Amino acid sequence: MEKKNQQQEIKIELSPEVAAGCYSNLAMIAHSGQEFFLDFINRGPHMPQARVQSRIIMSPENAKNLLFALRDNIQKYEEMFGTIEPRMPRQAAGGSDIPNPFQA
Repeated sequence: MEKKNQQQEIKIELSPEVAAGCYSNLAMIAHSGQEFFLDFINRGPHMPQARVQSRIIMSPENAKNLLFALRDNIQKYEEMFGTIEPRMPRQAAGGSDIPNPFQA
């Protein structure tokens, strides 16, 4: 009975290619009835096109677990380093706004 209550240890392999990571400053999220699709994009200034760097497909339950884990980690980060303040986009030359891709 005691073994059932213990969590099973999972060994995780992280290859050097994946460990290098990829930078994302834009995320797009979509969903169907069965999955959530998270596209991570790197968009540069004055670039008319941006390429998806990575796509993660998750079940709704795992997407919600990710939400809770991210919320918990942000709270811990802010306790250690201070509140993360949303940045307002600067005014671009010519008067047009630079869109904030993460602003809802």
